[in-house]
Amino acid sequence: MKRAFVSWSGGKDSMLALYRAVQKIEVPYLLNMLSEDGSASRSHGLTARLLKVQATAMGKEIIQKPSTWKGYEEAFKGAVSELKEKGITAGVFGDIELQEHRDWIERVCSDLRIEPIFPLWGVEREELMNEFISAGFEAIVVSTTAEMLGEDWLGREINWEFVKDLKALGNVDLCGELGEYHSFVYNGPFFHHPVRFSVRGIRREEKRLYLEISYEEGN
Repeated sequence: MKRAFVSWSGGKDSMLALYRAVQKIEVPYLLNMLSEDGSASRSHGLTARLLKVQATAMGKEIIQKPSTWKGYEEAFKGAVSELKEKGITAGVFGDIELQEHRDWIERVCSDLRIEPIFPLWGVEREELMNEFISAGFEAIVVSTTAEMLGEDWLGREINWEFVKDLKALGNVDLCGELGEYHSFVYNGPFFHHPVRFSVRGIRREEKRLYLEISYEEGN
């Protein structure tokens, strides 16, 4: 069976991409790119430790690599090259429609002779949200674009009510494909047990708001 890694953020899109991919291929590794100091994920602001706990709760091995934005491609390629030595021949990505990012992924994977797989590409947003919720995944919003979704959206559970409220806004992508919001999945089909976490506060970095959460001991 084909063996792949999944490009990992800890959020719903990478989780749903994994959920769809494992029905056809083996995905033993999560690849998570971190900030330059290695403390948190670049995209979602989740701590490296929390993501490790999430992977352990799922019985998956997570590979975490720090990088600058300028050195991101080089660091990503280095990590994938290491995974190739472990027998990985493909990568799973949670992109839905951003063609520019897909082009980058396909170019990088071509350089590495890795097959890129896009399980969510082109799928209608409401279908993806319904599948995620119906499958039994549990997630909260951990980051928003301040201009579009304020502090009230941080910490919200991703459920039917959440989808209804987003639809009512009319100007926000239901899946947050343009970065309107990011999420953290703490329970669901792959989990041996939920990830227990506590909220420490809210921080703002330029135009983004982040919910600061940390692993709660005693899991």
